[in-house]
Amino acid sequence: MITSLPFPLKFLLVFGFVSLSDVCWTRYFLAIQDRRAVAAGLWAASTATIAAVAIVEYTKDWRLIVAAVLGSFVGTSLTVMRSRVSSRTTETVDS
Repeated sequence: MITSLPFPLKFLLVFGFVSLSDVCWTRYFLAIQDRRAVAAGLWAASTATIAAVAIVEYTKDWRLIVAAVLGSFVGTSLTVMRSRVSSRTTETVDS
């Protein structure tokens, strides 16, 4: 896939894929919490697909695990922060 690219670009791509995967993963849990079965299923399928690409790349070069860890943190953190802001806005509108 991205094996012929220079390491810094691979690092950024793995970071991006894992961040996006964790966005999907977090949205999956939020959909489960809201009991939205089809949405949860779609988020789960998205997570598996995106994570598979990242895993294939960082298993070839252990240094890319750092990109995966950072991407995981950023993807989840930003999604939860955005979700909290959205829920506060909804609560304010409902009040």
